[in-house]
Amino acid sequence: MPNETVKLAQVYKSFGELEVLKGIDLTVNSGETVVMLGSSGSGKSTLLRCINFMETPTAGHIYLHGDRVGAEKSGKIYYRESELCKLRSKIGMVFQHFNLFPHMTVLQNVMEGQITVLKRGKSESIQKAQAQLERVGLLDKADEYPSRLSGGQKQRVAIARALAMDPEVMLFDEVTSALDPELVGEVLKTMRQLAEDGMTMVIVTHELGFAYHVANRVLFLDDGVILEQGVPHDILKHPKTQRMREFLEGHSLFKLPE
Repeated sequence: MPNETVKLAQVYKSFGELEVLKGIDLTVNSGETVVMLGSSGSGKSTLLRCINFMETPTAGHIYLHGDRVGAEKSGKIYYRESELCKLRSKIGMVFQHFNLFPHMTVLQNVMEGQITVLKRGKSESIQKAQAQLERVGLLDKADEYPSRLSGGQKQRVAIARALAMDPEVMLFDEVTSALDPELVGEVLKTMRQLAEDGMTMVIVTHELGFAYHVANRVLFLDDGVILEQGVPHDILKHPKTQRMREFLEGHSLFKLPE
């Protein structure tokens, strides 16, 4: 039996009158790499932000390792901030923009969350930070400041920072879309290594080649619903819906291998 890590059951999310997610059912198993595709405004980023409760679902339930997040009372779900803080410490998130502290060195950036959130000691935080910087190939930049790094290097530091928190799940939101094309490969290589290492990941990206070669499963979101999902070859080479075909035609599908 697969080891279920994250489960979403009929998750809805609205912002005022705008309904962005319309009943999402999704299970992500331990060690699985799930890639989400979809046009701008389809709900991909909102879905990621609901998984780690940067956004609170309007309706539905989210489970981590089978335990439902939040308590239900009189038909409404309530979330304690202490519960959400604990959950967020288990779910790492890397954004399109790196959000590094400019006044801190690379090493200090990777240490900061460990000390302030996990209450780790300085010595242990340094060791963990160094290990994760080595993992992403940037240990030699430990004493540099972010302003002296390329965009790709900054993004890899952001990944190391998230990994240093010992997450059980990693979420990636369009992490290569702000990078110059020649820097995209180094970040995707790091993410591919994480997949090979068995990290549980949910990734929003437009990199179809990465999705094809690395994902265990590909989801296609459209207008707040999962329109298609399956193994990469089936979804990317043999889409069932006209909407998915139109999406792929706009993203150079010819680059995928036969």
